[in-house]
Amino acid sequence: MKKWFITFVLVASMVFISMPFQVFAEESQTVNQTCINEKVIKLKYDMQKLWIEHAWWTRSLIVSRLAGLEDQNKVLERLLQNQVDIGNLIKPYYGEEAGNKLTALLKEHIVIAGKIIDAAKIGDDKNVNKYNKEWVKNADEIVLFLTNANPNWSKKELTEMFYTHLKLTIDEVVYRLQKDWDGDIKSADANEAHLIMMGDMLTDGIVKQFPQKFN
Repeated sequence: MKKWFITFVLVASMVFISMPFQVFAEESQTVNQTCINEKVIKLKYDMQKLWIEHAWWTRSLIVSRLAGLEDQNKVLERLLQNQVDIGNLIKPYYGEEAGNKLTALLKEHIVIAGKIIDAAKIGDDKNVNKYNKEWVKNADEIVLFLTNANPNWSKKELTEMFYTHLKLTIDEVVYRLQKDWDGDIKSADANEAHLIMMGDMLTDGIVKQFPQKFN
């Protein structure tokens, strides 16, 4: 009986001794998982914020230019800064040169948008069509650049994303010119929601390509 009791005590002691280590291991795993989530969430938040700004400063440019407001140059300046910010966001993953290249392509995207707005304002359909073709070509160049950098980004899906953004932006211009305020607001909301989805797609691709940066 005495030997049995001693054996029981020893086994029980080992169980209780091992419990803190097991709890610590589980807590460490939980903390590590939290850190991973926090890093992903941080990138997702930053990406969404910048693409929301892209949607709404583009809208501000549309409103300002069509109305001939005095703030249009300041609005354009702020919108171009957004493209710098987007390029800077990818630099920790793809480097300085790649970030600057993306910024240059996105700035071209904005400059062409301004030309389309100005041509549409005076009813110059010929130049609207001309600049729209340039806009699509620029979108294709952005997609090619991104998909070459990250194989997790589908060329087909990203192309559809950018083309939809172009269409929704054109819709905003057209609806405002027609004074269809309901259509204008609806397309603006759709553009914002769409760019949030595109930002999430970009975030997911970065996380898949660089999992070690999110450990």
